[in-house]
Amino acid sequence: MDDLNAFHLGTIDQILVVAYLFCVLFVGLRYAKSYRNDVDDYLLMGRKLSLPAFVATLVSTWYGGILGIGEFTHRYGILSWVTQGLPYYICAIAFAFFLAPRIQKSMTYTIPDLLTNRYGRRAGLVGSLFVFILVTPASHFLMTGLLFRSIFGIPFWWGFAIAVLFSTFYVFFGGLRSDVMTDILQFFLMFAGFAILVITLFFKFGGWSFLKANLPPSHLSPTGGQSIQTIVVWFFIALWTFVDAGFYQRCSAAKSPRTAKYGILISVAFWAVFDFLTTSAGLYARAIFPEIEPLMAFPTLGEQVLPVIFRGIFFIALLATIMSTLDSNSFIGAITFGRDFIWRIRGHGNINRFTQIGLIVTICCSALLVWLLPSVVKIWYLIGTLCVPALFIPLVSTFIPKFRLSSQAAFLSMIVSFFGTLGWLIAGIQRGTVVDPFYLLNIQPFFVGFFLSFLIAGIDWINKYLLRPSRP
Repeated sequence: MDDLNAFHLGTIDQILVVAYLFCVLFVGLRYAKSYRNDVDDYLLMGRKLSLPAFVATLVSTWYGGILGIGEFTHRYGILSWVTQGLPYYICAIAFAFFLAPRIQKSMTYTIPDLLTNRYGRRAGLVGSLFVFILVTPASHFLMTGLLFRSIFGIPFWWGFAIAVLFSTFYVFFGGLRSDVMTDILQFFLMFAGFAILVITLFFKFGGWSFLKANLPPSHLSPTGGQSIQTIVVWFFIALWTFVDAGFYQRCSAAKSPRTAKYGILISVAFWAVFDFLTTSAGLYARAIFPEIEPLMAFPTLGEQVLPVIFRGIFFIALLATIMSTLDSNSFIGAITFGRDFIWRIRGHGNINRFTQIGLIVTICCSALLVWLLPSVVKIWYLIGTLCVPALFIPLVSTFIPKFRLSSQAAFLSMIVSFFGTLGWLIAGIQRGTVVDPFYLLNIQPFFVGFFLSFLIAGIDWINKYLLRPSRP
């Protein structure tokens, strides 16, 4: 973390950032209230999430990895949109039509609820552990800490502490309502900041002709100089959408199936606009500053190109993009650990209180992961590789009665997939290195986990439809 490009903003821009932080805290606490034992209000906003609020909170919470997008675009150009935009639109649209209305009608709270209802307590508990890993806000704490270090010139872990205070304090008291209300504010800020940056870049440096003259040809190619196999892998990783707890939580909180369905479809349109802004900014960053640290492409671009005040607004946009996801994932992690795991094991107790305890555990686990693995991309890769294959088939099949697994098969599918992927990952690191693992037959662990899960599901389906004797 210490070798990343460091710079400090001017006093006026720093004041703007501080004002933003206290504004978010004020809004979050303003809508917090004492819920006592009202679980629906605390966890799901009373299941009354309106369409505009649904769109604002979903759009803002799906873009927490903004520094990673800047890094990807700086390294590979428009391949960033091909792999980090297009496949997610496809998956989100499929989610909207096939899953969103059903989730809203199910009247469940979380993904582990769905697994428990369909496959039993054992599968629900295992699923809750995988969901907890999947929603870890560690990468977002890492990015926020790096930004605060750059903005204020403070040590990274002080920046981490500031992120904890201004992103989780209000959800501790206000639950989803406080989360959503701050997301609405951050929705407008993230679009405003990147719009200011791209417009400034266009008028200062020029448009397509400037980019074409100053970028490597591969940066303007859809493949970005990468193999088709690499691109296919990213399309599979986009299946993360189907096991993303944020989607399930928002759909469960929506006031109607129509709100859940059309909220996602409208969100896709906003994501496309924001992707245009971020991809354009990333291309300009590579064209203007080819030698900078890619992870800090956006902060460097904003600091070097924008004038005072506008620079502060842009850094606020970066923080808003990250923190809107940080608070949401922290809260989902809290629910998963406190309610879906601890409360379900105990079978009694105050769910809201367990969730608050879960929030503290989530923060501590994130700090440990950041300390052990201080890389945004590596954190994404690790948790996505381990947990998406384990959860995908058992979870999606809960909505398709014909392909629903037996309780034993669902449990085994998750366990075998997770540990098979973990073993393949460790073996690859042992043959190579942590930075450059060598996998047998060049097969990524993600596909090993998916194959194992599908294999167990396939055996269960064969037993169900071909081997089991039919009733007279």
